[in-house]
Amino acid sequence: MDGRAVPIILDVDTGIDDALALALAVASPRVDLVTVTTLAGNVDVERTTTNTLAVLDWLGASSVPVHRGASRPLVRPHQDAAFVHGTDGLGNAELPISDRALGPTRGPAEIVRLANLRPGAMTLICVGPLTNLAIALNVEPRLPDLIDRVIVMGGAFSVPGNVTPAAEFNIYVDPEAAAQVFAAPFKQLIAIGLDVTQQVVLPRSMWEATTGATEAAPTLVSRICRRSFVERDLDAVQLHDPLALAVAFDPMLVGCIPAQVSVAIEGEERGRTRVVGPGSVAVASTVDAERFMRLFTEALALPGV
Repeated sequence: MDGRAVPIILDVDTGIDDALALALAVASPRVDLVTVTTLAGNVDVERTTTNTLAVLDWLGASSVPVHRGASRPLVRPHQDAAFVHGTDGLGNAELPISDRALGPTRGPAEIVRLANLRPGAMTLICVGPLTNLAIALNVEPRLPDLIDRVIVMGGAFSVPGNVTPAAEFNIYVDPEAAAQVFAAPFKQLIAIGLDVTQQVVLPRSMWEATTGATEAAPTLVSRICRRSFVERDLDAVQLHDPLALAVAFDPMLVGCIPAQVSVAIEGEERGRTRVVGPGSVAVASTVDAERFMRLFTEALALPGV
């Protein structure tokens, strides 16, 4: 890609790694963060929206509009991941609450509006369940022709899931939406699954080195990752959502196979993603983890490992 900033709609369920993706989007000169849409996922939609506003304000990006979206999956109750992200979704970091207003339109409507306003220009990155995108598809069936690219953080194609042995969380939460999205005829649909995201991690040593940081992004990392390293005693935090964001402006980070993707809807297999033949979905199968980590740490001014 050329060096121009990529105009991006970022669809989030802001928990820990969503916040890190927001930080990368704000820090990177190759990203034009046009708007952010929210939905229920890691925590409920009220918290994901509050978190998104708080993170953007913390990063000095209060001019980026935020549009609240779906409060539950298409056809089933919402299931959160507070056990991973903390009750507030941000590792109980207690960031200052934003007092600014939300965008006037709902998340799916804003996706449709921007796609029609700038046809063929926008990249949509979905790092939560795919509910907002599925609703937008139902409202505007021409959406696949209007969006330049869709990048989905979701799926586990050749590795076990992270919420059940079969399924990755974002797909598991709303498999009906995922099935609809993967079947839609987008010009470019890239699936960034656990196959590659589990290979990019923020190690404990890097987090420890952020202690005493004064800049916004390193301080954010220090605060929102503390619960993961202290209370949960993890050795590393996986950077699922930042990798999906980075692929938007550096697609060579991942190697992909063209695939037709199926999504299991019910039972123990619920949320399982399978490659069932050649098709139009680019499923990421390899990642240049070293290149990504260099990009991520430099953008956020994090100490090296």
